[in-house]
Amino acid sequence: MRGPAPRILLINPNTSHATTAMMVALAQAEAGDRMAVEGTTAASGVPMILDEAALAASADQVVAIGTRAAGAAGMIVAAFGDPGLDTLRGSVTVPVVGLCEAGMLEAAAGGRRFGVATTTPGLAAAIDAKARALGLGPLYTGIRLTPGDPAALVADPQRLEQALADAVVLAIERDGAEAVVIGGGPLGRAAGALERRFAVPVIGPVPAAVRRLARLLER
Repeated sequence: MRGPAPRILLINPNTSHATTAMMVALAQAEAGDRMAVEGTTAASGVPMILDEAALAASADQVVAIGTRAAGAAGMIVAAFGDPGLDTLRGSVTVPVVGLCEAGMLEAAAGGRRFGVATTTPGLAAAIDAKARALGLGPLYTGIRLTPGDPAALVADPQRLEQALADAVVLAIERDGAEAVVIGGGPLGRAAGALERRFAVPVIGPVPAAVRRLARLLER
């Protein structure tokens, strides 16, 4: 008889409970009956991480939440900049994955050239640095950004999807990307829609994190 599914903790480093609920739903849909996903939301900070200062400020809460958690078989740091990922990973005994790391590693599988489409110019340098830190610099084609205010764009799902689609087209046609990661947890629902619109892989970071965590738990 099969035992209960392992419990996975999804840590949202921003303060939006709606974003947490959306990401948990995406994660659970990918996990199926293999894992039970629970979400937790940062108690303080910003509703959407838009720059490196907010990203850095969220890291301590990620670590505090993760190290206090009991009974989780694995954890997902659910912000695309992976705040606090390395520190948390070194502080707990269960696997911990981040959205950016998981998305990039999946996009680059098999030596594919890959890019990132996102809404946040203030995080572009951090995303570029992550690709280099993962040893993926030679495969990384760069970032394509949507125009306008990121928070306003995320508040309009239809406009967000189209703006990200335009960015994906540029990543493919101008940069030569063979896969594109959608760069942001709050962009998760749009990422799911875009996966069906392109011949090349368009990778939602939340499902990618679930897939990576599942592989780590199987080892």
